[in-house]
Amino acid sequence: MSTSNLSARDPSSFASLTPNNLGTVRKLNSVLFPIKYSEKFYSDILLPEVEDFCKLVYYNDVPVGTVCCRLENKDGQVSLYLMTMGILAPYRSRQLGSTSLKLVIDAATAHTKPKIDRIYLHVQISNTDAKRFYERHGFIEVGLHENYYKKIAPHDAWILEKRLTETKSE
Repeated sequence: MSTSNLSARDPSSFASLTPNNLGTVRKLNSVLFPIKYSEKFYSDILLPEVEDFCKLVYYNDVPVGTVCCRLENKDGQVSLYLMTMGILAPYRSRQLGSTSLKLVIDAATAHTKPKIDRIYLHVQISNTDAKRFYERHGFIEVGLHENYYKKIAPHDAWILEKRLTETKSE
């Protein structure tokens, strides 16, 4: 029996976040992250303007991860802040994180109203694996945010950034 047809099908897929699957997102976040997210976090990830940047990640139709971002506009520069991205441990090393991040980067690059200048995120300084993951995808360390995490140790976080547009010269 040939399995070429089975192996050709990509087992990963993504779904937009809705009130109907928000409970699944909450459950995944409670397992993936050591932080309890606010009701505002959950209402913000349902906003229409972030639909392309907030997804539920599936593997063989099983929900296994989330990616949640928000748009920020400061001093005329539009940024996409990667608030959370995580894949359940048994499903890591299957390119789901890379595929999820690529989905976000591609959506941010294609976004024109407004044009997104950069994507950035915080990574806890003890999480060197995550830092290396983002660096492999073109992110660079641009700073250290001391005492970023209030309720977990270590408290400090690296700030990682990927520029999507050329920096305006002064």
